[in-house]
Amino acid sequence: MAYEIPVTQARAELADLINRVVYGGERVVVTRHGKPLVALVSAADLERLDALEAAAVEEERPVRSVSSLDAVADASGGRGGFGLTAEHRGPEGSRG
Repeated sequence: MAYEIPVTQARAELADLINRVVYGGERVVVTRHGKPLVALVSAADLERLDALEAAAVEEERPVRSVSSLDAVADASGGRGGFGLTAEHRGPEGSRG
C-alpha cells in the first residue's frame, strides 16, 4: 500500500519523502483534495513500469505486415492452390 500525503505537505517534506522511496522502498502518492495527483516511485520501479509498457505496446503490434507476407505454399510445397494472391503493379501497369 502506498503512503498518501497532501501536495501542500509534500512540498515541505520532499527530502524526507524521497528518502522513504529510495531507502524505505515505499511508494508515495501525492494527493490534491483527497484525489491522487502524482506518485513518487523508485527508479527501479519506473524501469519496471517502462518495461511493462514496452511489452504491452509490442503485443499490440502485428507480427508481420501484409506487405511482408510471403506467398502461401500449398501442401506439396508449390505455389498456388486455392489461396488468395495479389501482385503489385507499378503506375503503368507493369509488374514490379
